[in-house]
Amino acid sequence: VEFLYCDLASMKSIRQFVQRFRAKNCPLHVLVNNAGVMLVPERKTEDGFEEHFGLNYLGHFLLTNLLLDKLKQSGTHSHNARIITVSSATHYVGKLHLNDLQSRYSYSPHGAYAQSKLALVLFTYRLQHLLTANGNHVTANVVDPGVVNTELYKHVFWVVKVAKWMTAWLFFKTPEEGASTSIYAAVSPEMEGAGGCYLYNEERTKSADVAYDEELQRRLWTESCKMVGILDESSRVP
Repeated sequence: VEFLYCDLASMKSIRQFVQRFRAKNCPLHVLVNNAGVMLVPERKTEDGFEEHFGLNYLGHFLLTNLLLDKLKQSGTHSHNARIITVSSATHYVGKLHLNDLQSRYSYSPHGAYAQSKLALVLFTYRLQHLLTANGNHVTANVVDPGVVNTELYKHVFWVVKVAKWMTAWLFFKTPEEGASTSIYAAVSPEMEGAGGCYLYNEERTKSADVAYDEELQRRLWTESCKMVGILDESSRVP
């Protein structure tokens, strides 16, 4: 195991990380996008993005795109490279506000978090479409880890914290249990060549209806490219 520092809330840090990784000249077979914050008070990343959207979504969007060529080089017909992105059941109630992705007009911690998790599902489906269209040996899937007992809940109200402390043993998954579906997506032979799936408890399930809106997927992808400053090459793919 080797650690390389990467701050997903900083576009500069992400680019520096990718440079350091490239310098190692290693193949890249699996990328798991797992960083996240939840219900944080209204604040911005160093690049001026609303923190939920900037860290949970845009950071992973940029990281994945900057590593795509390495993933494409590493995947083969019999062993696809795999991209796993961790979303949440919260995406089912999320709404994507393309005219206000930064939640500037009306900030809600719950709304901003749900929007970032919906964006991750839309991103994954669009990414898989582009990978398939270009004949790349890379798959992209999205995972719902369930309700896991981690520090992700440190910004919830104190009443919720107390309830969590009292009931975690009964209703919450351990971190190891929460990681199981991501591990399944990353290494299971059953997932070889399978992309564009929403996985929960190691099974394929249906995501929110809006996540299958291909026009919304395209528009989010194009806007995301503008926000992180990369070329949108998807326009050549229907």
